[in-house]
Amino acid sequence: MAIIREKTTVTMRMEGLAQSHSRTDVGIRGLTQIIDEPVERGGTNLGMSPTETFAAALIGCTSVISHKIAHKNGVVFKTLNVRLEADFDRRGVTLSEEVEVPFPAMTLIIDVTTEASQAQIDLIRHELSRYCPIAKVVRASGTKLTEVWNILPV
Repeated sequence: MAIIREKTTVTMRMEGLAQSHSRTDVGIRGLTQIIDEPVERGGTNLGMSPTETFAAALIGCTSVISHKIAHKNGVVFKTLNVRLEADFDRRGVTLSEEVEVPFPAMTLIIDVTTEASQAQIDLIRHELSRYCPIAKVVRASGTKLTEVWNILPV
């Protein structure tokens, strides 16, 4: 019987087609995501801005990786809600000045309804910081990333 080994490194390929000066349609896996600017910045508001898309990726990654870790450790989340508050230095996107760390601080507020013990929650929190690739990139950029977990009873 042959052993099937999962690839540890893959190449992600996507493409962005500029529809206008403010809108780009990005495609991957047969899906298309519109990235656009709001009307007040010359866009058509058909999608999140590039910086909003980046922040949304952090929320999505936090949710997915938290669920994976919980499942691996026998924890069930009845609900999980992730909110983000981010300080954004806009001088770079307005072309007024280069900014080394555009997001100096980001806070994830993670509300979970679960019967998990405090030890199980602590494990999930610790593992999340180890495995969420978006959070790792955010931290490596110099952003202070804080996670606030609110555990709600079932």
